[in-house]
Amino acid sequence: MACARFVVSGRVQGVFFRASTRDEALRLGLTGHARNLPDGTVEVVACGDDAALAQLGRWLEIGPPLAQVSRVERGAAAIAAPERFRIA
Repeated sequence: MACARFVVSGRVQGVFFRASTRDEALRLGLTGHARNLPDGTVEVVACGDDAALAQLGRWLEIGPPLAQVSRVERGAAAIAAPERFRIA
């Protein structure tokens, strides 16, 4: 099981981005979290199958209908895989 950290920039706060990300992560069988960061970005840490992480990364580039994603940065996340996906 791998874990990845995504930082999503653009109009991503106040547009149901975190809740929609949770729904997509659960659909893909991933665990982790999505949270707003003070600089206006959204951090998504997800753990699971490499193919599912890649699918989530592609989804994050578009996001929910009200979002306007300008950039998605992906890096490794050295964490123990959580049991569920949550929004913070």
